[in-house]
Amino acid sequence: MVILNWNGRRWLEQFLPSVLENSPKADVVVADNASSDDSLSFLAQQYPQVRTIRLQENLGFCEGYNQALRQVEATYYVLLNSDVEVTPHWLDPMVELLEKNPQIAACQPKIKSFQQRTHFEYAGAAGGFLDAYGYPFCRGRLFDTLEEDRGQYDDVRPVFWATGACLFIRASAYWEAGGLEKEFFAHMEEIDLCWRLQNLGHQIYYQGQSTVYHVGGGTLPKANPRKTFLNFRNGAALLYKNLSDEELTKVFYTRLALDGVAATQYFLKGEWKEVKAIWQAHRTFFAEMDYWKRKRQENSVKKKTTQLTGWSQQSVVWQYFVKGKKEFSTLDVPDGAALPA
Repeated sequence: MVILNWNGRRWLEQFLPSVLENSPKADVVVADNASSDDSLSFLAQQYPQVRTIRLQENLGFCEGYNQALRQVEATYYVLLNSDVEVTPHWLDPMVELLEKNPQIAACQPKIKSFQQRTHFEYAGAAGGFLDAYGYPFCRGRLFDTLEEDRGQYDDVRPVFWATGACLFIRASAYWEAGGLEKEFFAHMEEIDLCWRLQNLGHQIYYQGQSTVYHVGGGTLPKANPRKTFLNFRNGAALLYKNLSDEELTKVFYTRLALDGVAATQYFLKGEWKEVKAIWQAHRTFFAEMDYWKRKRQENSVKKKTTQLTGWSQQSVVWQYFVKGKKEFSTLDVPDGAALPA
């Protein structure tokens, strides 16, 4: 289990005790992304038994994990955010799921809000999906609407993507897929990884019998132009590098147009930094086009299947903002929903 830390001493102090107490069978490693706070001295003094990996610069979530995991020998990796509180016996259902089904490459537990413990949390909730135009959404979370946990997602089922806040993944599958996309730096990287895993014939699952609590926004707060930039730049790159030729025109360019609608909404609200972040995201994406073309070609060569589980053919944007559907159960997303890749 690897916790990637960047200036997160307060999170380590608050949540590492629950990880150590409730994960007796796991080797816990903290990989430090060149923190400038006292994270490392705190760990050395308070938790000398915890192995630390020191990265020489802040490599971001993606390359930070890639570099750290290269130094970890394990059958299964657990990528765990530093701002996550785990619960007793949380590991057992996750490992049992992976042990019973070798086709499952990655899975996640139920992600609930640390601040509002009766409700799901934004980053992953009860498993991730994509809508017809590549917008990510979750069971238990549509855009900014978080559902109360009423036991409606206590099941075990395939999904499109599993959250990077608490990601269980086979080490062999992680490296077969090439690890996390380093150019993403952070945000939407787990969706890209799970997409590539599905292309290789693997399955992604949600296990509702395990629960963790996530603070969210521990590194970048939700309302932050840097986060807006990464989400829009990475959203464009995610679709461009993974969509088939058949779907590229239909989905990718419609998504870019919808990004323009989002920028217009920010403009009308006077949120100029957000408008600038979206403009810079698109400009940067097209400036990096040679790189994304290479990645697209690599993905195409490695692809072994043309079916993706968890891709809804609905526009969740339309369902949510126009038709007022605020909960996953109101959408038409059948088990095993698939779209040709």
